[in-house]
This record gives sequence, structure tokens and C-alpha cells, in this order.
Amino acid sequence: MTSTAQRHALVTGGAQGIGLAVVRRLQAEGMAVHILDLGPGPEPAFAEAVAAGAVLHEADVTDLAAVEQVVAACPRVDALVTSAGIAGPNATTWEYPVEHWRRIMAINLDGTWHALRAVAPRMIAQGYGRIVTVASIAGKEGNPNAPAYSASKAAVIALTKSMGKELAQHDISVNCVTPAAARTRIFDQMSQAHVDFMLSRIPRGRFLKVEEAAEMIAWLCSPACSFTTGAVFDLSGGRATY
Repeated sequence: MTSTAQRHALVTGGAQGIGLAVVRRLQAEGMAVHILDLGPGPEPAFAEAVAAGAVLHEADVTDLAAVEQVVAACPRVDALVTSAGIAGPNATTWEYPVEHWRRIMAINLDGTWHALRAVAPRMIAQGYGRIVTVASIAGKEGNPNAPAYSASKAAVIALTKSMGKELAQHDISVNCVTPAAARTRIFDQMSQAHVDFMLSRIPRGRFLKVEEAAEMIAWLCSPACSFTTGAVFDLSGGRATY
């Protein structure tokens, strides 16, 4: 990838939340950004991103063929950020609704795999790529009453490590971030008791700001991240112990 050519990024779940913050941050870096999401986001920043040139591709990450079509529609994909995800309801493992378990796995895990599967051959062919998956501190620790979300994010971490090793001989970095909770619309899916629990576990005493996540992810998407791969970067406010 030459320094003079414009880089292109694809952000799944980029219409809101952390994904949207990443879109805006990558645009500030001069990247052309493509968003894969179900539709336009409700935040003013989404309209600003589109006005600044971001291209929205309306698609469902659970549909592999649709994801492949979006990737094919991008001029190139120098950076991929997989931010699409849902939290689901709160319940014990043995009482967790089967339909919600399967939907969370389909979006959080299968959706991530679909994006990785679609972009890897293009990055190998072009001889360059940066991939960042968005997992969660829950994937490291396992949050009580959030078994599906915790399990899906643990699987994303392992998937990232596997692919990092598979692409280590190419100029392709594959890394993961594990945020603590950020106050986004995903909170609407959680009980207040669960939100309070998550806050109580963060030594910083506050939730993550989406802009803070975007700063770290932007570096992981840059040519400067040229050696580290298969790694997990903490965004937990001091909560993570490994």
C-alpha cells in the first residue's frame, strides 16, 4: 500500500455507537469509509459522516452472500472493523431464550466471521490489510446473566487470534479490542441492574467513551500497526486482569 494512495475502510455496524465513532475517526485520517449496516443511523454524526463521503451499504452481517457483495462493491478494503453486534436480554444460562441465543451468535460471531472471510482474499491479493474485531471485556471474564453475549465475544477473541496467525506471513494485521461498556443504544437491550453491575466493575468509575475506542482502533487500522497481530487490546478502564 503506497503512502500516496487513499486507503479504504469498511466498518460493519458503522451507522451508530462505537462503529460510527470509528467511521468519523478514520475519515479524519483521510480514509474513504464504507459502512455496512442494516440502515441509516439515528445520530447526527451519521448524517455528517455521509456528508463527508461515507458510503452506506445496507446489508445484514448474518447473510454471507450480502456481506460478500458489499466487499466486492468497495474499490479496495485496506482496513476492516467489525463493530456490528447486539447484547440481547439478561437471563441466567439455563433460562436463556433459545431464539435470542441463536440471534446473538448469528450477529456477533457469524457476522464477524462473514466479514473476515470476505475480506481476507482481497487483502492477500493486494498485499496489505488491517483488521480490527470488536469483542468485549465480557468475552474475557464472562458477565453473569449475559451468557450468549459473553460466549459470542470470547469466540470473537479466539477467531481473531486464529486469523492473526493465518495471515502473519502477509502485511495483514488482525487484532481485537475488548471494550468495557460504552453508553450507546445497546444499553436499551439491558436491564438497569445489569448496567449498574457493569459500571461497578470499572475502576475508572465511568463508562467508555466511543471516541476513546475509536482512537485505539484507528491506530490498529493504520500502516503503523505493522508488527502486532493476533493481539487483544484492553479498553476496560482497568477492569481487565489479563
